[in-house]
Amino acid sequence: MKHQLSRALPRVSATTFAAAAVLALGAPAAAQLGPATAPAAKDLGDRYSGFSGQTRSPVLGKNSMVATSQPLATQIGLDVLKAGGSAVDAAIAANAALGLMEPTGNGIGGDLFAIVWDPETEQLYGLNASGRAPMGQTLEQLRAASAEAGDANDIPEFGWRSVTIPGAVSGWGKLHERFGRMPFAAVLAPAIYYAETGFPVSELISYYWNVGPDRYRDFCASGVIEECDNANRLYFGGGDNPPDVGDVFANPDLARTLKTIAAEGPEAFYKGELARDMAAYLERIGAPHRYEDFASHEANWVEPVSVDYRGYDVWELPPNGQGIAALQMLTILEGYDLASMGRDSDEFWHLMTEAKKLAFADRARFYADPDFVETPVERLLSEDYAAERRELIGDRAMMEADPGLDTSAIAVGDTIYLTTADSSGMMVSLIQSNYRGMGSGLVPDDGEGNTLGFMFQDRGAQFALAEGHPNVYAPGKRPFHTIIPAFVTKDGQPWMSFGLMGGAMQPQGHAQIVVNMVDFGMNVQAAGDAARFHHVQADDATALGRMSDGGVLQVESGVPLETVRQLEARGHQVEYTTGPFGGYQAIWKDPETGVYWGASEMRKDGQAAGY
Repeated sequence: MKHQLSRALPRVSATTFAAAAVLALGAPAAAQLGPATAPAAKDLGDRYSGFSGQTRSPVLGKNSMVATSQPLATQIGLDVLKAGGSAVDAAIAANAALGLMEPTGNGIGGDLFAIVWDPETEQLYGLNASGRAPMGQTLEQLRAASAEAGDANDIPEFGWRSVTIPGAVSGWGKLHERFGRMPFAAVLAPAIYYAETGFPVSELISYYWNVGPDRYRDFCASGVIEECDNANRLYFGGGDNPPDVGDVFANPDLARTLKTIAAEGPEAFYKGELARDMAAYLERIGAPHRYEDFASHEANWVEPVSVDYRGYDVWELPPNGQGIAALQMLTILEGYDLASMGRDSDEFWHLMTEAKKLAFADRARFYADPDFVETPVERLLSEDYAAERRELIGDRAMMEADPGLDTSAIAVGDTIYLTTADSSGMMVSLIQSNYRGMGSGLVPDDGEGNTLGFMFQDRGAQFALAEGHPNVYAPGKRPFHTIIPAFVTKDGQPWMSFGLMGGAMQPQGHAQIVVNMVDFGMNVQAAGDAARFHHVQADDATALGRMSDGGVLQVESGVPLETVRQLEARGHQVEYTTGPFGGYQAIWKDPETGVYWGASEMRKDGQAAGY
C-alpha cells in the first residue's frame, strides 16, 4: 500500500474540551455522570495539503530515522547513526538520554521491552527485559506488609512494596551484545554529557514533573513511601520546587552512575558496587530485596507473535505483557468492513470499543508471567476464537464482558516509546517505563550522601494478591506489564515500527493506528494525529478487572458530538477528555523506495528526524 498525502481524511473537528482535566501524571479524568458536554471551539489553523486532521507532515529520510518523545533525545539518536552506530546503538543512546530528560516516564530504575528487525537474517527478535519480585518475600508476607500500609488486598502504588528489580540496563546489554556496532561507552556518552551539563526541560515533561510533589506528598507523610529525602533533593528542589519549562536541569548523580555502567558494562548495575548500593538502600528502609536478586536478574530473548490483519502481519510480544490484546482486537475487527463505515460513524466507534472489552476480559483472566502460568496465546489469537467473540457484539454497548475460555483495572502508567532505523535496514521498536508517576518514590543512594540519580519503578503494584489469579504475586515472578512495542511486516519485509505508550491505552492505541493506516489509508503521521478513544473500566480495583457497568468511553474532540450522542443512545457512557490517549512514535518504510517516513506524537514534546 502506497500512503499518498493526497488521500482525503474526514476532518478532525477543530474543537477543544470544555470539561476535561488531566489527573496527576497522565491518569484519566473522572467520568462524567451525565451526557458528554459539547467541546468548545479550538484556535487551530488549516493545512494546505494532505490530511486535514494532520498536525505536521511525516518526516522523510533516505538513510536513517529516529522518533522519540524528546527532541534532544532524537538528535542524540541521529548523531549516533551518523557516526556509524546501528539502530540499536541509537535506541540505547536515546533511551539513556530520556531517562535523564523525561524522568516522569522512564529511567534505569525501570523495565524495557523491544522488537528488532535484523536485515541480515530478515527476522524479528523480541526482548523481555522486565524485572522480577524479590526471592525473600512470600505472598503472605507481602499481604501483611500491604496491610500495614492500608490494605491487605491491594499493593500500595508507591514505596518498596511496589518495587521489582529494574530490567532496563540488562536490556541495553542484551541488545548491544547482539546488534551494537559502537563501543558501549560511546553509546552512553551523550546522556552523560547532558547529565553533567544540564538540559532545558520541555513543556509537557515540565507539566508532569510539577505534578510530582503533590503526587508523593501524602504517601511520604503517611510512611507508605519509606524514604523521601533523596527524591525531594534529586528531583523536586528540596520538596516543592521541581523545574519549570525552560529551566536547565542537571543530574550529576546519574552521570556518575552512567559512567560506571559505561566503563564496566551493564553487568555493573547487577553485580558491581551499584548493585550492592541499591540492595543496601532497600534493606535499610525495610524492603526484602537483596544483592542476590540483582545478581540473578537476566533479560530474555522471546519470540514475537503475530496475526494477519488484511494482509499485514502485526507483531507484539507475548505475556507477561499485554500486547496480544491488540492482536485480539484486530482479529475481531477484521470481520467488519470498517472502511465503509467511516470514522465519523457511531457504528465504527461502537465496534472498536466492543472489541476492546472482549480482548480485555481475556487480558484480566489470562495474561501473566509465562514462567509461572501458561497463557493460551495460540487459541486467543485464532480466527475461530475471534469468530466466537464477534458473535457477542450487538447493537448495544456490553455492560459485562467475560473471558471466553474454559479487572483491578490495570491503569495508566508513565512510559516512553521510541523507534529507530538505520541505513542497513535495521529497525528497533523500544518501550521503557517506570510505571505510575515517576516510579515508586524511592531514589537509592550510595550510603555516603550521594544518590544514584534515578528512581526505582513501581511495577510490582501490578501484581494481584488473590490466590489462584494468574498474576498473583510470587517470589521471583515478573508482574503483568502494560508496556508493549509493536511492529508490522508485509510479505515478510519490514513495514512499520511503532508504539503508543500509556498503560491500558496501549493495545487500544495499537489497534487504532493499524486500522487508521490499513483501513483508512492514512499516512504514518496522520494515523497518530487522528482522534482516539480510550475505554476504561470503572470497577473496584479489588474486582480484578471484571467489567460490570459497561465502563466509560473517553474520546477526543475530533469525534463529532452527533456521533457521541448516537453512541450514548447505544448505551455507552461517553466523555470528552484529554490525557489518557497515549504517546505515539512510528517509522514506516516505503516498500517501493525504501525511504523511511517518521512520525512523532503531537500530544507530546517529541520529534522525528532523519537524513
